[in-house]
Amino acid sequence: MKLFYKPLCQICFIILLFLLSSCNRSLPGDFTNPPREFSVMPFWFWNDTLKEDEIKRQIADFEEHGVYGFVIHPRIGLPDNIEWLSPEMIHAMNTTIREAARRNMYVILYDEGMYPSGSSSGQVVARNPSHAARGLAKIDLKPAENPVLAPGQNLITILNRPVGKRVAIIDMPSGGVIRGLHYIGEGSDNIEEELPPAGDILNPDAVTSFMELVYDRYAKEFGDYFGTTILGIFTDEPSTMGRNSAPGVMPGNRNLLENISKIIGYDITPFLSDLWYNDTPDSEKHRNDYNRAINISLENNYYRRLGNWCLEHGIALMGHPAGSMDIGAEQFFQVPGQDLVWRYVEPGPKALEGHHSTMAKCASSAMIHLGLRRNSNELYGAYGHNLTFSEMNWLANWCFVRGHNLLFPHAFYYSLRGPRLDERPPDVGPNAEWWNKYRTYADACRRLSWINTDSRHICDIAILCEAEWLPDKSAKVLYQSQRDFNYLEIRHLINDCSIDEEGVHIADMTYKLLIIDSLSYLPDEAKPFLEKIAENGQLVISKESRIAEIFPGAQTYGQPKELISEISRITPADLYVNPPSTGIRYRHMVKGENHYYIIFNEEEKEELIRLKIPLKGNFKWLDPYTGAATKMNPETEVQIKPHELKILFIAGGV
Repeated sequence: MKLFYKPLCQICFIILLFLLSSCNRSLPGDFTNPPREFSVMPFWFWNDTLKEDEIKRQIADFEEHGVYGFVIHPRIGLPDNIEWLSPEMIHAMNTTIREAARRNMYVILYDEGMYPSGSSSGQVVARNPSHAARGLAKIDLKPAENPVLAPGQNLITILNRPVGKRVAIIDMPSGGVIRGLHYIGEGSDNIEEELPPAGDILNPDAVTSFMELVYDRYAKEFGDYFGTTILGIFTDEPSTMGRNSAPGVMPGNRNLLENISKIIGYDITPFLSDLWYNDTPDSEKHRNDYNRAINISLENNYYRRLGNWCLEHGIALMGHPAGSMDIGAEQFFQVPGQDLVWRYVEPGPKALEGHHSTMAKCASSAMIHLGLRRNSNELYGAYGHNLTFSEMNWLANWCFVRGHNLLFPHAFYYSLRGPRLDERPPDVGPNAEWWNKYRTYADACRRLSWINTDSRHICDIAILCEAEWLPDKSAKVLYQSQRDFNYLEIRHLINDCSIDEEGVHIADMTYKLLIIDSLSYLPDEAKPFLEKIAENGQLVISKESRIAEIFPGAQTYGQPKELISEISRITPADLYVNPPSTGIRYRHMVKGENHYYIIFNEEEKEELIRLKIPLKGNFKWLDPYTGAATKMNPETEVQIKPHELKILFIAGGV
């Protein structure tokens, strides 16, 4: 027997290789080894003395571990002699960009030092002190009392309130700041952070100054690399008043009030006290109208202008707005994005409930409806030193199954010296315990990003939303019932959709069902569209919503099972799970003639299920970590381990 043992093993090994080769033969080559543009692109914290040799060494280390791009992120911890966009910083950036170009890697520039964006590390205010962030405030007055104003404060109006009360409305500097690039007193017991003043991004002149200082400077210094090595510029959670603004100050300034009144259709000035008080039955309406107008003003004055600049210069505006539900602002990004930080999302209830649970669909829905290729998430920031490799993979998969296709891991630290170790940890790259196995994670992310790019999302359900409000209750029901969906903003419904008996058409999507869960307002312009959708039997409204009274032809639901019953009556499922599971999430994408089902067990319970898919073809399981394929028999049970992600591939499915 010993004479035959070794040859027999060799024959078995050859047969195994042949079978694996046969399984992989029908796979697109780009799945096994996708182009580098689909790489994770981590924030690279430049947080210490920058040396050319060390910069090049770290870039080489990134590439060796499957990371083919990064965001240059000047960060707190830089030495005092390296100021924001100083000759020293520009030199380091040039070194980095040239090295990335030499290695066929990608760079994304960051537009601030350090965040929130909009002040050029205080340079906007240094140029013109009147460009510091401002806001509205109130001063309660006694009868016949006049307000005493401090320097920089301007009286807007004095209003009478019920029961003889009076209030003065003023605008004033918000006192807001951004986080800066330098530690003050490093090495002492009284170490502090530099805090430059925030710019007034609701002021057109202040935004012009910001763009001149940063965007025009980038074009001058690095324009030759735009659209090749440099893919875009990252703007980070811009804030109308900056961080740590004075208590009780609201966004806005006196010069903006006329435009706010035009947006909402009435003079807001007599109702400004409603920003702080609930004195009238319409106080909440006035507050909502004001905040909606502020949001539109920010979109037009900041995001639109930055997005247009990037478009004109052949690169993408990347990054994300401040709020997890800010889908309205996403329309001005060439790569809509979101921000998964501070343990906003974890396995368990937070994955499905609350406004942060909506962020991934926020960006991916915007991408689809705007006809864009990519959408992103900056993730892992401030998840703490206790973040594990398993949790890191779970969070990435949480993003992918909801449609993200570009991840910005936060962060790779240039240095961990002194206080840098504990500055918004963890390091998820070279200094992490999992760095020696990082390539498997990076390759899996590249493959999943490739699947979600330049492909068609198979989905016929939409949830109606506002520019800053994405309902999560109906979304949870759909997730737990394997009914995929996108968020459809009211503005898209009015301006970009066509409606017929087949459904609501936008971009390359057709929605056979539109759900209204909860809305704070419904513009009159939207009502004719919704009436037509209701007439077609494709509108389903929560009984808890006041909007149900407006459209008597719509179907209504109360309990989750009633919603699923209405959905099943209108449109069949794209994936059936037996026995039913509340833990399975999925996304169905079509690239060319091939179908990909991303199937993710989001919960702790192991699943032993059968999958029924209304397609015929050659079924295979794809391993995102190795790129290998194995045959799948649709008639057999599938074991999906806790937090496991599988890819079901159907070649030429029909």
